[in-house]
Amino acid sequence: MAKKIRVGVAGYGTIGQRLADGVALQGDMELVGVADLAPTLAIRALREKGMPYNLYLVAGADKAQFDALGIPVKGTFDDLIHSVDIMLDSSPGGIGARNKELYEKAGIKAIFQGGEKNTVADVFFHGYANYEKGVGKDYLKLTSCNTTGLIRSVDCLDRAFGLDRVAITIIRRVADPGDYHRGLTNALQIDKAPSHQAVDLMTIMPHVQATGILVHTPVTHGHIITVVAHGKQKITKQQALEAFQKHPRIRVVSIDEGFLGNASLFKYARDLGHPRGDMYEIGLWSDSIVESGDDIMYAINIPQESVTIPETMDGIRAACKMQLTREEGTKKTNEYLKIGLFK
Repeated sequence: MAKKIRVGVAGYGTIGQRLADGVALQGDMELVGVADLAPTLAIRALREKGMPYNLYLVAGADKAQFDALGIPVKGTFDDLIHSVDIMLDSSPGGIGARNKELYEKAGIKAIFQGGEKNTVADVFFHGYANYEKGVGKDYLKLTSCNTTGLIRSVDCLDRAFGLDRVAITIIRRVADPGDYHRGLTNALQIDKAPSHQAVDLMTIMPHVQATGILVHTPVTHGHIITVVAHGKQKITKQQALEAFQKHPRIRVVSIDEGFLGNASLFKYARDLGHPRGDMYEIGLWSDSIVESGDDIMYAINIPQESVTIPETMDGIRAACKMQLTREEGTKKTNEYLKIGLFK
C-alpha cells in the first residue's frame, strides 16, 4: 500500500475546520493535526467532539488557557511542521507569508488560501483550470471562494466550446455567519471595477479576457455571480446546460424545483445532512441560462465557506505528485468527498 501523504492545517477557523475535515475524508492522506493560537469556539467544539484532531499551538499561544479548559495539546507548531509532508495554511492574511519561512526551513510544501498575496506561491492554483502547473511545486496559492466557483463554470464552457471573454457581476455576501467584526446595515456597497475575481481569472486563464463588478450585500449565506460569456462560436442554451450538467462540481438547479436563491441551497445542504450546511458544489440555475445575441448568460451560487475545499485537496495531489493529471487528481478528490453523486 502506498504511503499516505501527511498533512497539517495552520489556522482552525472557518476555512481551517473544513480543510481538516476534507483531509480526514481522503483515504490516501493522513491529517497529522491542526494548529491555532487561542481556545476559540471552534477549538472548544473540537474538545467537545472528543478531539478527533490533534491540536498544536503556534508561537504566542498561552498553553495555560488550554489546560484550564481541559483542551489537550499535542505539541508546538514547530512539532507539527516537522511531522508533515505539506501544510495547508489558512491563517489570517499575512500570517501565511511569515509561516512560509518556517516551511522553507523545514523543507516541506505548503498551500495557502485566498487571504495571501499571489507572490507567496510558485503557482496560483485551480484544480480544474491549471492542475498540471501545480504538479511537483513546493508552494501553491488557492483562488478565493468566488474565483474558485467562477472558474469552475468558465473553464467548463471554455473546454467544451472555447471562450474569448467574460463579464461578471458578483453579488457578494458581506460576512460569514457568526462574524461580528464587519458588516453592512440596509445598504449595498460597490467596489471599483474590475473586481479582483476577474483579474484572478485572467491570471489562471490568460487566454480569456475578463472584467467584473462587485456589489457587497448585507447577507451571510453565499454569493451569487452572473456571467456573460462570449464563445469562439455561438453557444446555445442547450449546449451550455448539457456541459454544466456533466461537471461533477456544478449542481444544476431550477427555480421551479424550489431553489429560489442562496438560502434555498444552504437549507438543502442542511437537509442533506452536510456538516455545517456545507456544499462543495456550486449551484447553477438552469432558469438563468439565456442566449443574448452571440453571448450566453447564467447565474451561479457560491457556498463561500466550503467551495475551496475540493480544489485544495486537488492542490495536495498536484504538489505531492499523487496524481499527475487534472483528470486523475480531480476524480480522486471527488471520489473521497463524494462529490457528484447526485448526477
